[in-house]
Amino acid sequence: MKGGLRVFLFAASISALWSLPVHAQGVGFQGGFTVDPEQVFVGSHLETPEITRDLRFRPGIDGGFGGGFTLASINLDFVYRYSLGGTWAVYQGGGPSIHIIRQGSPAFTDVTAAFSGIFGVAHEDGFFFEFKVGSHRGPVLKLGVGVTVR
Repeated sequence: MKGGLRVFLFAASISALWSLPVHAQGVGFQGGFTVDPEQVFVGSHLETPEITRDLRFRPGIDGGFGGGFTLASINLDFVYRYSLGGTWAVYQGGGPSIHIIRQGSPAFTDVTAAFSGIFGVAHEDGFFFEFKVGSHRGPVLKLGVGVTVR
């Protein structure tokens, strides 16, 4: 894919996301590490109210560092929660991602699309632990912890 087309597709994706009428129920912060490539990451996400029973939209952005390059991921995830009957719930989901990879000096930048799947455990106070598996040029596995403030 040529550089100009990548930039156009990236800008069009961000513009489309920016224009969505998202009413956040919570804002979250997470961090952890990735496997293949080996990096640490930090990020943030929004969590919408339920779209349908137990289904929520959770867009977010992560930044990974290490291994000689940086990786920014824009994630458009949907998650479905299953209550465990108390203060804990499990969730699963996934969605498309846009990865922006920057490497070397002079810097080489590559933009690519991918898909990820999520499995996690969350407490009603907002604390969560999750596994995220990815495809294409992003991390194969992300292990993260975080909190969603409602």
